[in-house]
Order: sequence, then structure tokens, then C-alpha cells
Amino acid sequence: MSSNNRYLFTSESVSMGHPDKVADQISDAILDHCLAADPMSRVACETMVTTELAICSGEITTNADLSRSTIDKIVRDTIKAIGYTDHTIGFAADTCQVLSHLHKQSGNIAQGVDLGGAGDQGMMFGFACKETSTLMPLPIYLAHRLVENHAKMRESGELKFLRPDAKSQVTVEYEPDGTPNRIHTVVFSTQHDESVMTKKGNMEYFSDEARNILKDKLILPTLKKEWPQLMKGDFEIIIPGTPAKKFDDDRILTHINPTGCFLVGGPHGDCGLTGRKIIVDTYGGRGRHGGGAFSGKDPTKVDRSAAYMCRYIAKNIVAADLADECEVQLSYAIGYPDPLNIWVNSNNTTKNGVTDDQLVELIRKHFKLTPKGIIETLNLRRPIYKETARNGHFGRELPTFTWEKTDKAEVLRKEAGKPALAGV
Repeated sequence: MSSNNRYLFTSESVSMGHPDKVADQISDAILDHCLAADPMSRVACETMVTTELAICSGEITTNADLSRSTIDKIVRDTIKAIGYTDHTIGFAADTCQVLSHLHKQSGNIAQGVDLGGAGDQGMMFGFACKETSTLMPLPIYLAHRLVENHAKMRESGELKFLRPDAKSQVTVEYEPDGTPNRIHTVVFSTQHDESVMTKKGNMEYFSDEARNILKDKLILPTLKKEWPQLMKGDFEIIIPGTPAKKFDDDRILTHINPTGCFLVGGPHGDCGLTGRKIIVDTYGGRGRHGGGAFSGKDPTKVDRSAAYMCRYIAKNIVAADLADECEVQLSYAIGYPDPLNIWVNSNNTTKNGVTDDQLVELIRKHFKLTPKGIIETLNLRRPIYKETARNGHFGRELPTFTWEKTDKAEVLRKEAGKPALAGV
């Protein structure tokens, strides 16, 4: 807890080259391949990546070509697009081994889904708030922009020493009423090549010069562009091995490659698995998570599609100015079409006398919540998913991210203003 009853909240993101995100992108690339050939494909694809190895397994029922040569090409093309092309770092598109173990979906699951039921049981959450223009929480939004811009600078060659694996973390200081006051701490770790190594004693470290380059060319420009008024104080780089700094309102503490070196990274440094970055994928811990991963799953799996619908609902409620913050939960039983519950929590930020219970009634009236209705509303049977598997599933207003639209805001605003709903 900081001074004046202010508090700190932290979120992290990981780059497209992080091993878990490599696995997510491969799984979603296979999903996109299936949906492009057969929009009714049923896909549950899991991927594991490690040193010079990628393994794909799972249950897929589709008319798409799933031959070993086809899967091999999808995997290698995805790895190459991410940027792993140098075999000397332990993982590369042209040299890694690719194993495929895919089989058909269980008939026991299919018999319920075929009738329009949910592809699994579970609960899903969506969240929106007014902290950013995209109605995302500020810490996760900034963390995503840092790794997104890291990839752009690596791919353009502007910072030649960068390699694909990276992590960001942003801590924001909030006022007691929940409004952001300032950026408090930034952590950024990036895999790098040997050109930015320096020797200290008998050990080699990431150079302080490279730290300053990352601060000046990546971190400062990214944060200033997104919310310059929260940049209160100078950035102070904490050098690895130095004592921890105490809280200071006049500084933004910055840790860049805090272990001292990040030469070994990617799947060679850590095994990557599909679905292991679910908080990165959603709201950075600010909103709840039902526990189900997204990547590699077709839209009959409500783990994914209903989570997208929850975000769509929450975002439209906030965009309609019915609440400053909104969290939505839906839950389902496998094989059963209608949600078992609809829950809304506005954290006491609703407007004009509207209650959370009344928001639930608006949701029932204006949103189709069966798996079929969700798929139709958000147009989810398209090959749009590989892009979701990096830089977050929410908060980017891309044409294919239909769950980010606010096309229901006006009707919700008008309906909430009617006397019967407003309680007048």
C-alpha cells in the first residue's frame, strides 16, 4: 500500500515469441486451417514446444486436410512467422521436429453439441471499465502494448539485438476511488543476442547501454503515447544486484532484464504449452477468469465463445454509460444450450438508478446466449483466431474481433432510460 491510501495493481503480458504463446499460435493456426476449409469443424488442439520439438495433439472432426505434411507446414510456417529462424538458439522453423497426434472428437460430446448444446460445462467471465479508450484495465493494456511494440521493433530491424521471447509487467498506482494516479513500476525482460553482452568480472551480462536503448526507444515512447499524464517522475533503471528502492513519488522504477542476462530463451529455455497464459489472454487479473483456456478451441467450446460474449456484453454496458465498470458471468452445462446463470457486478458504479439486476434483464432481452446465438452474433465460424493468440484476446479493435464492437450500446442506453426499467 502506498501513501495517502493509494494502492498498486500489476498485470503482465508476454510476447508472441514466449514459449506458451508459440504453442497458442500453433494451436490457433491449426484451428484457422480447419475453419477455412470447413466452418463446422470441431477442434480441440493442444501444442507443446521445447528444444527443437513441436508436438500437436487433440480431438478434431473436420473435412479439412489433416495429413502429417499439412500439419507440418502449418507448424513450421507459424514458427517462422514468429521469428524463430536461427537453429543456433535451440528452436527454429526449418530444423525442429514436428509430431502430430490428432484424432476425432468423442461421439459422447458430439451428440449434445450437434443439438445446439454447449461443448463443455463451466463458467466464463467478461470485464470492461473506463480506464482506457478500449475499455480495458490500464495495467494489462499497457503491458500488451509494450510486447506488441517490442515485436514491431524486432521485425523491422530497428533493434537488431532483440530475439522473439519477451515479458512485460506494469504496476499502476491508483487513487482510493479506483482512478489511475501514475505508472509506478515497469518490468521488461527480452531475449537478446550476444552483441549486447558485456563482461563484469568473470560473468557476462546484458549491457547497461542496451537497457537505456530499450528505455528510450521502446518503454518511454510506448507509455507516453498511451497515457502521458500518468508519467509522473523520471524513469530510474534498477541495475541487477543493487539494493531494492523504496517507494518514491518522483520516480518510475524500471527493471530491464533483471536477472542480468536473457541469452537463452524461447522454447529452448522453457517448455511451452497451449493455454497456460489465461490471465495474459484476458484482463491481467483485474477481472475474474473461469479457468478455461481459449486457443485451439472452435466456437462450440463455450470456454472461448462465451468468454468473448461476456466481454461483448460488458463492453457494451460500459459504452452505453450504464456503469463505469462491469463484470459479467455466464455458466453452462455440457450439451445444454441455455446459460445456467447470468450474473453482473458493476462494483457500485451503475448510473441513473439502474441496478445490477436490471442489467441482467437487459442482457436477457438483447443478447443471444446459446452457443448457436453467440456464434451467429459474433460470426465466429471464420479463420480469425491466430491473431488472438498474441497481444491479448481483448482490447484490440480489429475488424475480426467482433466481441469488441459496441453496436448494442445505443439500444441498451435507450432501454435503460425507460421508466419501467429505471424504476421511475
